[in-house]
Order: sequence, then structure tokens, then C-alpha cells
Amino acid sequence: MMLPVVAQAQVSPPETQVNALEGLFGKQASFRRSHAKGVCASGYFVGNAVGRGLSTASVFNGDKVPVVARFSVGGGSPKASDKGKSVRALALQFTAANGEQWLTANISAPMYFVSKPEHFATFLQVRTPDPATGKPDPAKLKAFSDANPETLLQAGYLAKAPVPASYASANYWSTNAFELVNAKKESQFVRWQFVPEGGFVGLTDDQLKSLPDEFLADELRKRVAAGGATFDFKVQLADKTDQLTDPTKVWPDSRPVVPLGKLVIDKVEAGLGGACDKITFNPLVLPKGINPSKDPILLARPAPYGVSLGRRLTEAAK
Repeated sequence: MMLPVVAQAQVSPPETQVNALEGLFGKQASFRRSHAKGVCASGYFVGNAVGRGLSTASVFNGDKVPVVARFSVGGGSPKASDKGKSVRALALQFTAANGEQWLTANISAPMYFVSKPEHFATFLQVRTPDPATGKPDPAKLKAFSDANPETLLQAGYLAKAPVPASYASANYWSTNAFELVNAKKESQFVRWQFVPEGGFVGLTDDQLKSLPDEFLADELRKRVAAGGATFDFKVQLADKTDQLTDPTKVWPDSRPVVPLGKLVIDKVEAGLGGACDKITFNPLVLPKGINPSKDPILLARPAPYGVSLGRRLTEAAK
């Protein structure tokens, strides 16, 4: 007697990544699966002549380009502590007068935590507590880390760095490489960074003890109300020997870093919600004059963002 064949649905890599986030942090209905805790803001960007020399992108033409921003704390919990040694993030949507958009998502570490898309879900799964013990399996975690030592670099960096005193006093890096192309069709690969105008400011252990778990959003609101928050937009210029497809590898400090413009944040939403909520900050949405590198991590980022958005919208509609 032939038994019926039961079809099993295949889970795509982007779904696997989002499922792994939910497995580690729990299903947080209507929240982003990564960087769940955040605040919407807005402002503008003004590019400069150096930017125009490196790229034909309309965002560098010198006009005030409207920006929708989202500042956030790393992880998939909307209740994550602002005092944690996790990344902070700055995601931006630029909309130029000609309608071109540029979306970018940046973090407060100069390196990403995995070098290959297929490692993303496993990185999370080996850190997910076993229901029987309430803790991750130490053997699986060690085996994965030993086989992929680059996955420990970001955590090592964050462990040594002070916790940022403000969303507006943290440095934010692209970690991925992009290609700038100018009017002469000259190409330059770069990684960019948003550098606070007042420099990085961190908190001491004593200062952290006196702060509540929720302070970043209110601090940013007060700071912006008192005069705004400004970042210098800079790019680090790659040498022909630099690694363009592995965001866990930091380029040497000897590579030139040049300013291409300024980002000004002049409004922060009073509470949860805002224009940033339904934006996926797909880093492959780029204006003419900025191209993606062949970094597989970069090319794989939009798909799980879309999966996460779909789940959030479905949950919000219920």
C-alpha cells in the first residue's frame, strides 16, 4: 500500500533569518524583528563639493535634502536596555528633489557580525536558550565560534567601547562597501560613516548606574529641541588591496577619510510611531552615482527586511 506523500514547505533563507531572530528574542508583535526598540526622527542633508567630485548622486548637489531617520538599539526586544553593550543604529531615507531616494542602515561598530549570509541564522540559533536548560548549548556555541572566529569581532569591539551617552554622540558605520561614480565615470569604493559633530561621548560605569534603562529617546528629544543634532558624513576611501566583500574586516586607519556633507536632525517624534515605521531601509535603494559592492551580506539584506515588514503589517492589521 502506497502512503500519501506529504509536501513540506521549504523555508527560504530570509524567512530562516527572521525565524531565528524570533527564536532568540521572542515574537514581538508589530515590532521590527531586529532593532525593535527605536525612535523616528527627521531632518535634512546637505552635500558638498567633495561629494560632487566623487559621485553624481543628486544628494550631493548642495540642496537641503529631506531625511527620515530612525535611531535604535540592537536586538529584537522592544524592551532592550539603553545601557546594554549592543549596537546603536541610524537608518536613513533621503529623498532628493528629483525624486531619487537613498536608503541606508548604519551601526555603531565598524564591522558586521557575520561575513556570510548563511551564518546569520546559525549565529542566532547557537545563542538561543535551550528550553530544557534555559541556556544556550555551550558546545554548539563554541564549535560555531571556533569555526568562524570573525563572528566574535563585533562583540569584542562593543565590549571594550563605552556605552554611548546619546544617539547623537555615537559614530555610525555602513560596514558594507559601496561604489561612488562621478561625472567622469571614475570609480571609488568607499565605506561611509556618520560622525557626531561634537565627537563620540560615552558613559562611565558610575554614570550608567545612575541612569534608567530608558533614556536615549528622551535625551535625543531634549537635545534636538535645544538646537538639533548634527553629523558629518564621511567616507573612507578603499585601496585596491582592501577587502570589499567581507564587512567583518575593518580597513586600515591609513586609508583617507573625507567629508562629503552634513546630516542635521531637527525633529524627533514625541512617542512611538512616525514616518520611519513602514520604511524597511533597504540599503540597495541607491541614487544614480552610488552602486552596491558585491558584498554578499549587503546583497542579502533587503529580503529579510521585507519578510519582517510583512509580518509586522499583518500583525498590526489584526
